[in-house]
Amino acid sequence: MTAKYFNPYTDFGFKKLFGEEANKDLLIDFLNSLLPGEHSVQTLEFRNTEQLGFSESERRAVFDIFCQAKSGERFVVEMQKAKQIYFKDRSLFYVARPIVEQAIRGDWDFKLAAVYLIGILDFEYDEGEERRKFMRDVTLKDQDGDEFYHKLRFKFLQMPLFTKTESELETQRDKWVYFLKNLENFDSIPSILREPVFEKAFHTAELAAMCPKERESYENDLQIYRDNMAVLKTAKVEGKVEGKVEDIVSLLEDRFGQVPASLVTSLSVIADFALLKSLLIKASRCTSLEEFESALR
Repeated sequence: MTAKYFNPYTDFGFKKLFGEEANKDLLIDFLNSLLPGEHSVQTLEFRNTEQLGFSESERRAVFDIFCQAKSGERFVVEMQKAKQIYFKDRSLFYVARPIVEQAIRGDWDFKLAAVYLIGILDFEYDEGEERRKFMRDVTLKDQDGDEFYHKLRFKFLQMPLFTKTESELETQRDKWVYFLKNLENFDSIPSILREPVFEKAFHTAELAAMCPKERESYENDLQIYRDNMAVLKTAKVEGKVEGKVEDIVSLLEDRFGQVPASLVTSLSVIADFALLKSLLIKASRCTSLEEFESALR
């Protein structure tokens, strides 16, 4: 079925939705659904990331939208498509720049405006932890868990962990996340999102309303997004397969000693993860290497 609305995980879609002057009200409503009341945004202006010294690759891969509220708060709003090494370190490094650029020459008392990083993540960064959370609201705290500094805050939304259905949506934040996660699959506006801010967002995302130049730009971004997702999926599958082969060889070595190179080679060319899982079970139950090798024939 042909999509009616664009994919907001693309650079084009995300910036069209939240990064244009005409759609500031959408970004403000989205931010206010995430922020504590004392930092509610009334108006804001977009900032040029080039003025902050970011390289071309950084502007392309890291910062999606950088804006400042009239009251001074800085917001970094980014859509991240894939997990990166040192993810937390990188997040801290990049919020340092909106802090440092507040410095004033001459007499200055070091008073800072709040800085927020809002990360919309198309992956799980804490998948190895026992308690995975859809939203991580991170502040600086002391050894007793008491807040030490409230003007530096990270909010990470792990989109794969949001599983609420339309009937379960309770807050404006729920509605925005539901909208972003499912936008490309909607063929009409759900009744719960029938309010002016979301109706405008749906209209902004309509593919039929795009001019030819916009459509071409979007299709190019969409292809890049799909290619990247395919590469990531392949890498993940290959990583699982490689790990399973190593598990089989290690188990056989523990039980029977050195494993012939020919057997390792035969295992290495198997790309079927389900087959490798069954072979791992076989490796734990067979009585000899010869018996295991017979299962490969």
